[in-house]
Amino acid sequence: MNQRYRNRNWTKPPPPAKPADIDSEALSGTVESIIYRSEDTGYTVCRVEVEGHRGPATLVGTCAAMWMGEEVRATGKWTRHKQHGYQFQADSIKCIAPTSVKGIERYLSSGMIRGIGKELARRLVKKFGTGTLDIIENHSKRLQEVDGIGPTRRQRIKESWSEQKGVHDIMIFLQGHGIGTAQSARIFRRYGDQAVAMIRENPYRLCADVWGIGFKTADGVAMSLGIPPDSEVRARAGLLHVMTTFSDEGHCYCPSAELLLQAEALLGISVEILGEAMQAELQRRNLVKEDDRIYLRPLYEAETAVAESVNRIVATRVSFRPIDASKAIPWAEDRMKLSFAPQQAEALRMAMTEKFSIMTGGPGVGKTTIIHALVDVFHVRKLHVMMAAPTGRAAKRMEEATNHEAKTIHRLLKFQPKDGRFEHDASNPLKADVLIIDEASMIDIRLMSQFLAAVPDEACVILVGDTDQLPSVGPGNVLRDLINSRAVPCTTLETIFRQETGGWIVRNAHHVNHGEPLELPEKGDTSDFYFIQTENPDDVISKMIYLVTERIPKRFGFNPMNDIQVLTPMRRNQLGADNLNAVLQEALNPTGEEVERFGRKYRVRDRVMQIRNNYDKEVYNGDVGRIAKIAPEDQQMIVEYDGRRVEYQLSELDELVHAYACSVHKSQGSEYPAVVLLMTTQHFKLLQRNLLYTAITRGRHLVCLVGTKKAVFIATKNNEIRQRRTGLRERLAR
Repeated sequence: MNQRYRNRNWTKPPPPAKPADIDSEALSGTVESIIYRSEDTGYTVCRVEVEGHRGPATLVGTCAAMWMGEEVRATGKWTRHKQHGYQFQADSIKCIAPTSVKGIERYLSSGMIRGIGKELARRLVKKFGTGTLDIIENHSKRLQEVDGIGPTRRQRIKESWSEQKGVHDIMIFLQGHGIGTAQSARIFRRYGDQAVAMIRENPYRLCADVWGIGFKTADGVAMSLGIPPDSEVRARAGLLHVMTTFSDEGHCYCPSAELLLQAEALLGISVEILGEAMQAELQRRNLVKEDDRIYLRPLYEAETAVAESVNRIVATRVSFRPIDASKAIPWAEDRMKLSFAPQQAEALRMAMTEKFSIMTGGPGVGKTTIIHALVDVFHVRKLHVMMAAPTGRAAKRMEEATNHEAKTIHRLLKFQPKDGRFEHDASNPLKADVLIIDEASMIDIRLMSQFLAAVPDEACVILVGDTDQLPSVGPGNVLRDLINSRAVPCTTLETIFRQETGGWIVRNAHHVNHGEPLELPEKGDTSDFYFIQTENPDDVISKMIYLVTERIPKRFGFNPMNDIQVLTPMRRNQLGADNLNAVLQEALNPTGEEVERFGRKYRVRDRVMQIRNNYDKEVYNGDVGRIAKIAPEDQQMIVEYDGRRVEYQLSELDELVHAYACSVHKSQGSEYPAVVLLMTTQHFKLLQRNLLYTAITRGRHLVCLVGTKKAVFIATKNNEIRQRRTGLRERLAR
């Protein structure tokens, strides 16, 4: 039985009477309460009022959807659970709209219809009785006869009712083909009333069209619909899935022979059939072949476009009078009351005089200082400077450091949801003389292609980043390829200047980067870097909670809800982000208004992270916000991102995860006042030098590493970074 159900103390129902009015193999009644429900699988534990039964019965089984107040018809058998007592284990559950006044009121009070809460449900049922649901569906204008319902709320209720009905019907179809409730809701949002017809026509379209649905799920639907295992449509879909898997691992292309072998292993289809399917996809231009390399078309176009854009920008003169670096650098030194080291001066000279340039280096080497100096010089020359970064937090840091506006790249380019494209592109370039991009190592090939397309010919481009950090989450290795191609000049900063509070964070970041042991303070010394040795996972979690809730706030004054970020190498397992978030939520925000969806409890004040780009809401993968309001009556939740409030329907909460803890990969581009980093041999598969280096450099004022010396040693010595298959360096070198 589900772990969460097993661990909770439900009230044991009395054993069912052995009466003639209750068949031992069937159960009918009204849903009184839902104890547990998995939106992914449909697994449900609920309490059902059964006529003639002494008290509510416990019903356990799987169903497409369920709401309080609904009437259920279940078949199965009574069992006696050693902990929970008698319960009805259902083989099948059918839910139908309630017919009794009490059931209808409970049904409408459950929050299933936006705009109806408990009080309004009571008034509706008092007014319309058993005809309430018919009024909502067929005579909605009459709803305005009830106090508190005007034209706007009436329309919202009508639309929500229609949506719920449509989702329910689709869920029943999809559940029969192995798709859970959460995925069904996303499918309905994508296809609407045409969902069933479109899936029957080609179930493999789900992979490309619906976020969160992979090939395995779509393939299961296809098999249940009777599509032959060796069909061309399955072979083509399998090839695209293998290519997508390669791109998820960071690659831009795959050798053709490897693609066919991987697809053969996945599908069990002969290489001959797969070869024909590959030719069909090449003809359709879903795939592109160059020499022996196979690309997904968008990645091929992005890679070639980046090379063309770099050449275009480099080959064009600037529109403004050249800057004399020999005069500008002393001016900047005098203005900022400092003296630039030779490497810094060279980076400044290059950025001021070259059309396209790169500046790279680790923490504490002065990258931010140089950006500040450049912005001052460009502004005094009255040049239009635009600054951007891949993430909101990185953009905010640029803004704070320079006192000039910085945006995320997505907001800089102005994505238009209606058109599915950026407002600024080759036909409508940005109006700027200089563009400075920070955290450039995070930019994947597609985003770099879109950015460079919008750069006007005459503008200067300056990329700033750290090539020793983790590469971009998306495909490509753009910054490293640009540097290795030598197509654009690059300055590498190596001298460390930042030595705040002893500078242990900066020193240890560089030690890790050079494969050297950590340098730790003497016991009792004040430092900004600490290592807490512990091996048992339970002890690691206990020490983490103590650090976050007591030790760090008392010793350093950091607010655990706002200033402290827990980092871990992975999402799953006991020391993964998913479990740590559940633990930290109970420690930091245990009570308050909440709603449960997709196996998570979301509470007001929770810190949450968006895990996919949502262009309609202008919220992007990795953005972190705080839950400001939960409105079950309206089926809504409000999340605040840096002062901007974003509305989510409760059915959209699968886009949000808690962010008290997050993976190191998700922390890229962010800095936190204090970081608690967990690293044990439980994370063995992900223990790499660039991961540990990235994690340490996320801490601005404090890093507490909790774990084992062995895990740190493994990570420090493991510098075998998996090479990504990209063709950008060669294209640029040509």
